[in-house]
Amino acid sequence: MSVMEVTKDNFKEIVEQNQIVIVDFWAVWCGPCKRFAPIYDAVAAKHPDIKFIKINTDEQPEIAASFEVKSIPTLAVIKEQAIIFVQPGAVNEEVLEAIVKRAKEIDMATVEKD
Repeated sequence: MSVMEVTKDNFKEIVEQNQIVIVDFWAVWCGPCKRFAPIYDAVAAKHPDIKFIKINTDEQPEIAASFEVKSIPTLAVIKEQAIIFVQPGAVNEEVLEAIVKRAKEIDMATVEKD
């Protein structure tokens, strides 16, 4: 499944309609974001059961602020509409795969929801 660019207009709908959403907060001018993009795309292609989205922090500052994004790239994982992971910095493919694997394994019944 291809990575989807998301805006404040469709973000809520995407989160509500998908069990797991992996978010890449990025910006056009960000060098590390550009280097991370092919890794993100490659991992997304291996997991069609998960929604991988990108949010341009310059164009969607409201969403970035709601995740308290202070640097980019930042990764976030949303499972069953709850934010379960947020981490700034680019990661390699092996680490991103581990994040995806862990997201699939987490039993949301044991996670305290706010």
